[in-house]
Amino acid sequence: MDKLTEYSKLIERILTGYVELSNHHPNPDIETFLVVDSSKSHYIWMNLGWQNGERITGMTVYVRIRGSKFWIEEDWTENGIATELIGEGVPKEDIVLAFHEPRMRHYTEFAVASS
Repeated sequence: MDKLTEYSKLIERILTGYVELSNHHPNPDIETFLVVDSSKSHYIWMNLGWQNGERITGMTVYVRIRGSKFWIEEDWTENGIATELIGEGVPKEDIVLAFHEPRMRHYTEFAVASS
């Protein structure tokens, strides 16, 4: 199996687990779901609904695969999706914390850019 296929299956499995866990204690007014565009390698864990008269629309996690790396664009999980990926054997140099400004990324233990 090639790296892109392996990485696509891995991130979908991880995020599906989070969404299923979140749906074990659902808020009846907020829908939690996973949006997957596997042809373009985009994976989004979303929340949508109403709470106290306010519209809730938000990404909990947005990961895309760009080149041969995971680009974590948004991550509001407690331990971080990068931690999950490392636990699954993904090397840190294959993970870009894209929510950090590009000039600040070299201060992290992770990849700085694509390719």
